Amino acid sequence: MMNRAILVFDIDGVIRDVGGSYRRAIADTVEHCTSSAFSPTLADIDQLKSEGVWNNDWEASRELVYRYFERQGQKREDVNLDYQKLVAFFQSRYRGLDEDNWNGYICSEPLLVSSGYFEKLTVAGFSWGFFSGAMRAEAAYVLEGKLELSSPVVVAMEDAPGKPDPTGLFGVVEQLEKQYDLAENLPVIYAGDTVGDMYTVENAREKMPSRIWVGVGVLPPHVQENEERKDAYTTKLREAGAKVVLNNIEELSVEAIGNLINN
Repeated sequence: MMNRAILVFDIDGVIRDVGGSYRRAIADTVEHCTSSAFSPTLADIDQLKSEGVWNNDWEASRELVYRYFERQGQKREDVNLDYQKLVAFFQSRYRGLDEDNWNGYICSEPLLVSSGYFEKLTVAGFSWGFFSGAMRAEAAYVLEGKLELSSPVVVAMEDAPGKPDPTGLFGVVEQLEKQYDLAENLPVIYAGDTVGDMYTVENAREKMPSRIWVGVGVLPPHVQENEERKDAYTTKLREAGAKVVLNNIEELSVEAIGNLINN
């Protein structure tokens, strides 16, 4: 019986390391759209995402381009920026140039979790799924392709408004409840690596206060390379509502989950 709690996971920065893929694609795209005048660092991208509303990496890239030109004294409405071309360039870096045989940055993303972790959750009575701002095909590439999970419940970019809107989180919960005939109002834990993920939990709690909602922050690998950045990132996640902040999602053990939902 999977009636202890529901776990929902973000994918990027939690399931896979995207420091050298999605974030590299952001940097390449901004550099391309500013004619090589500006290439944001990982810290620059983290700073933008700490605002909690830039979960979509295409929109984050566009915003960084606009802010660059604003620093040069231009108004964003005067910047000649074709959003569809920006998206196409981003995808050419992330997926690669061959849509039928991806060869872009996505191919070299390290996994941050093992499939055995999810098997342990199932055995312990937890149901689980994924809510991500990634496109559905890109989520499937890692979940079904690399982790070899069998038809996991996923709400992706095409399926719901972007975070911190909690609609997609509700969607995962509803699918799991139907699939496993779960008890009503089980506690929900959402694990993510950004401020926007934690805001999503806060918004879910506001809209559905009858249920227990727990935000778990996960530090992406690139911020763990420096103690000062790690501490600053941890503080931002906690300020945004994270009940606990972990170095890796597998630290969210069966015992740790029990402590979170019972305390």
